[in-house]
Amino acid sequence: MAAKTTLNAKNLEALGAQRLAELLIEISTGSAAHKRRLRMELAGNQGSTEVAREIRKRLGSIARAQSVIEWHKVKTVNADLETQRSAIVTVVAADDPKEAFDLIWQFLAVANSIFHRSNSSDIAFIETFHQACADAAVIARSAGIGIDVLADKVFTALQDNDHGQYDPLIAEMVPVLGKDGLERLKSLLVQWSNEPEEKPADADREILGWGGSGPIYQDEIYARHRRLTARIALQDIADAQDDVDAFIAHQPEETLRAPTVAAEIAGRLLSAGRAEEALRILDGIDQRGWFELPFEWQRARAEALDALGRGEEAQAYRWQCFEQSLNGEHLRAFLRKLADFDDVEAEEKAFAFAHGFPDVHRALAFFLAWPAAAEAAKLVSKRQAELDGNLYELMTPAAEMLQEKHPLAATMLLRSMIGFALDYGRSSRYRHAAPHLAECASLAPHIDDFGKTQPHDAYVAELKRQHGKKQGFWSLIR
Repeated sequence: MAAKTTLNAKNLEALGAQRLAELLIEISTGSAAHKRRLRMELAGNQGSTEVAREIRKRLGSIARAQSVIEWHKVKTVNADLETQRSAIVTVVAADDPKEAFDLIWQFLAVANSIFHRSNSSDIAFIETFHQACADAAVIARSAGIGIDVLADKVFTALQDNDHGQYDPLIAEMVPVLGKDGLERLKSLLVQWSNEPEEKPADADREILGWGGSGPIYQDEIYARHRRLTARIALQDIADAQDDVDAFIAHQPEETLRAPTVAAEIAGRLLSAGRAEEALRILDGIDQRGWFELPFEWQRARAEALDALGRGEEAQAYRWQCFEQSLNGEHLRAFLRKLADFDDVEAEEKAFAFAHGFPDVHRALAFFLAWPAAAEAAKLVSKRQAELDGNLYELMTPAAEMLQEKHPLAATMLLRSMIGFALDYGRSSRYRHAAPHLAECASLAPHIDDFGKTQPHDAYVAELKRQHGKKQGFWSLIR
């Protein structure tokens, strides 16, 4: 049984309402977030109308705020946003969906204020507003909002999507808008996109900067932004209507030969059973400037060949792509097409090829991701001299993967990072290199045979001989 002092709901209930109220006041003192949460709970006790009033007031405060949201404040600010969003969805929508519908749009509108004030690249905010887009669709259905009103709301929102807060809005609204709503939204977007540009008199035009062809005017930037926003939204509608031709029609001519765009189009054509067109789009790209074509393009091309009944050619292409890049996804797709037991032989052949790949680090990354720890250990042992200790983002997880069953290979990886930090005098790396040396010491007793590699004590002695004067490093060794 839990002790009477264990923090749980039952034990706290024993304190009584008065004492709990006193404790909550004490705990919330100095914490605006806790006070807002308590006020929200009190409002909820009065009904959804009072909760809606509190939410509206709080959202107004957030929209008017001017202070910069530093990186360490992101979590707190986002928690506040989540509190408001959750209250709209769980409290207000359950009692008054029409009021909740208005509130969720007010919530979405504060995105501009948040992003203008934030100097962080944290994705927490964008995830919160994307969730609110999904909430808006659910609430719109329960509130019985007319499709014309809803289409107009969505259209207005999409015009102000500078930060991507409304990116999933069309997809979320498809079930509520239905065919007629989507057609109305499409009509509004086409009309907006085709609006004549109002070009101010030269004396009144605002110059934002200068390019190779002269001044860059604000009205030109706005016109391009308007056309781009409308085009992306129309492509989303085309996807919602499974209209691949419309999706292609909304692509600028100059982008159709871009590999990434061609891959997107090909995927849609393949889903529509139009493999010949997909392959033609893929093979019509402009490859200039591409040392290695994107994985998505390569995958789409192999799938197009398969769809056309050219399976052997598709398999040969997958293997070719694997040999060029060591991308494990190409190999997995290749193996899935093989008969039982043939895949084992093909995997062994792929591993042998990876061991001889010119870039040892790409080979190591392949074995790490597959995963094939034993093969990674063999690679490290055979090609230790080629390891670049500067690639800590690869070496660190590789050492972690190998340390239990392949301690010698893990030690080699750790030593490569230590050596880089000391050989090049990277003092900022010393705080990482010192723990790496400690890890080497802990792995040493588990290595039965160091072979041609220096045992740990000899390695440390050599480090001291070469780098003994680097006190910034040795002061960190315990």
